[in-house]
Amino acid sequence: MNKILIADDNAQITKVLRDYATKEGWSCYIAYDGEEAIRLFREFSKEISIVFLDVMMPKKDGFSVCKAIRAVSQVPVIMITARGEDADKILGLDIGADDYIVKPFSAAEVMARARAILRRIPKQEEASSRTMTVGNLVIDIDNYMVTIDEKEVPLTKREKELLWLLASNSKKVFSRDNLLDSLWGYDYFGDSRTVDSHIKRLRAKLDAFDHPGWAVKTIWGVGYRFEITETE
Repeated sequence: MNKILIADDNAQITKVLRDYATKEGWSCYIAYDGEEAIRLFREFSKEISIVFLDVMMPKKDGFSVCKAIRAVSQVPVIMITARGEDADKILGLDIGADDYIVKPFSAAEVMARARAILRRIPKQEEASSRTMTVGNLVIDIDNYMVTIDEKEVPLTKREKELLWLLASNSKKVFSRDNLLDSLWGYDYFGDSRTVDSHIKRLRAKLDAFDHPGWAVKTIWGVGYRFEITETE
């Protein structure tokens, strides 16, 4: 049975989420502080398919827990918190969260977002080796590694997925809605500004390295494209 790790110091919230998850056939591990969340994840990481993670918890906050998880795993993480400031959302996404939900929330919405994220993950038997090289850029999406001139680029999980999608379809122009549907899923409750902010951060990180043969281009009025400017 697939399992969810729910980490929140509010017992009422964990109960509501567990009840909804149970109705959908999931079983849950529950943590009421950050240290317990890390311990449970390390012990049961092979069983856990997704993590619901509060930010404001005793002992270790959700940002610290997310960093600890990302150090060893690419399991999907949805951060659920009362802190709705843009800076907190950006921090959560930058350290590797797949989604960010502000309290008060609908448990049904949380589960819908979880389903959307999990639908985007290929089943193990369907996955094949996925590595591509464009000039000095190497994207190994199986291992979530991106390098330029053999130096690792510090991208988030979502930024790596965004770069892979664009680079592996270099002749295609993606509209913002295309990218939302492909990477966030049809059940995503955000808007096209999410795409713009991710593109902006992705470009800033890529532009820290020389990459004369390729670029992520804006096609004004349409969307974005990965453009190869030199032929090897």
